Amino acid sequence: MRIRKISILSHTYRNIHRYRQILAILFKYGFDDLIGRLYLGPYLKMGMRIISGKRNEEIKTLSTYERLRMALEELGPIFIKMGQALSTRPDLIPVELIQELTKLQDKVPPFPFSQVKEIVEQELNASLDEIFFQFQESPIAAASIGQVHRAQLRTGEQVIVKVQRPGIRRIIESDLEILFHLATLIEKYVEEWEIHRPTRIVDEIARTLKREINYTIEVSHTERFARQFIGNESIYVPRIFKQATTERILTMEYVDGIKASEIALLDEKGFDRRIIACRVNNLILEQIFKHRFFHADPHPGNVFILPGNVICYLDFGMMGHVDRQSREHFADIVLGYIRHDESRITDAILRIVEWDEEPDRRALENDISNFIELHLYRPLKELRMENIFHGLLDLVARHRLRLPQDIFLIGKALTEVEGLGLVLYPDFDMTREAVPFIKNLMRERMHPKRLAEEFMTAGGKLLHLLRDIPREFQEALKQLKQGKTKIGFQHQGLEHFISEMDRSSNRIAFSLIISSLIIGSSLIIASNLGPHLFGFPLLGFLGYSMAGILGLWLLISILRSGKL
Repeated sequence: MRIRKISILSHTYRNIHRYRQILAILFKYGFDDLIGRLYLGPYLKMGMRIISGKRNEEIKTLSTYERLRMALEELGPIFIKMGQALSTRPDLIPVELIQELTKLQDKVPPFPFSQVKEIVEQELNASLDEIFFQFQESPIAAASIGQVHRAQLRTGEQVIVKVQRPGIRRIIESDLEILFHLATLIEKYVEEWEIHRPTRIVDEIARTLKREINYTIEVSHTERFARQFIGNESIYVPRIFKQATTERILTMEYVDGIKASEIALLDEKGFDRRIIACRVNNLILEQIFKHRFFHADPHPGNVFILPGNVICYLDFGMMGHVDRQSREHFADIVLGYIRHDESRITDAILRIVEWDEEPDRRALENDISNFIELHLYRPLKELRMENIFHGLLDLVARHRLRLPQDIFLIGKALTEVEGLGLVLYPDFDMTREAVPFIKNLMRERMHPKRLAEEFMTAGGKLLHLLRDIPREFQEALKQLKQGKTKIGFQHQGLEHFISEMDRSSNRIAFSLIISSLIIGSSLIIASNLGPHLFGFPLLGFLGYSMAGILGLWLLISILRSGKL
């Protein structure tokens, strides 16, 4: 969603009225000091008069983040949705604020059926009766972006239809314009918030809301998720009916199941809660550690149980995607937690987090060691994934680090599944269940095919670097010729330097030959081609042997030089 960057003088009447509402609520919840620091008073005096000098005494006792959460709730559904979007972004806002924003509730009154009918007919370019045999006028759920109705297609299928609120795009755009203006002023005048880059936060909110109001993105998420589990009879993914789906309307198969949290009803119907807990757990672990595309909001309302203890996920609006390296770094954290290895955890954390100033590794490792001593020296079955996640968030916040969104969503999903598993089956142990997945991931890292791929990738990067050097050198000469660069030389005893350069280049060339032998041999072994010796392809065996001999020769040469 594009944000029109506005100034105070270019607001439309609608924006000025909304601006005054926002400022009035901020005053109400004790943010008058912030408004004063942004120099907005002289422009919006009428809005400032709305709040009298007498403020609710209870509000004064609340923390800043509690007051901000209450302000967002009063500002309305769009601000609630923005707050919920930010509650998954520890890379943008403080962890303490995230914990408060997770309390936001998205409950709004429904809009009239006449508007529902108008939107559906306009989007599908047909009358309601042409597409649907029945369409329930009263919604079964209503939220800030849209509401959900039950219906039956003309072809007989029972469905639910998610319909976007009328004018929601215009409302979002208006509020984002105001937010962007406020963020610009905060960056300019509030020094302590400069590190959080408020304009970047608003840009990220805009991107998130753009995805939320385009239902075709949820369709693609659902279809991709379903492809991951083709042939797996323990999970069911509802069908999407594309002939009745657009950016503003989503038509999905109606699923008659039981919410995973309805324990009494599950027992009454004869479901096996232990099997359900294990399946819910194994499915989320498979999504994260195998497919790397996972349901990021698996709370009980989004998990239904079908006959045969089959798991059915709903609502694919919030999905997580993690790259291979981040997935493995997170696995290292969990494995280090289980093995009480603070060094492994520290290395993994430093690989995944972002920072403005490099942290003190010794202090970080000491904190991790203290955390392990406090929580981990207990039986494995007493460990909780929630402890790992919250402990990680605390460490990150304490050392002024930023956790990427994908890692945060992994921890959030695992924590929610663990909580659901314990409700279903009190003896449920997610940590024990996660160990086989993580160990399998570690074995996958050392597979010859994987090693060969990484060598090939590294070789490709090296080739790109060698190819770019002449161009970069030419650009540097051009800058020098134009007088934009100045270089000063001072040389003494270059003969020894040249000799060392020759020796180093020879060793690098020798190392590349050894690496090529290893890569080639790995590919031959992975493909299992040619005659075999001791169960391995002969050529691959010979290549590894040659690489070992040359490597040993190179090592002896380095040791003899006395410069390891």
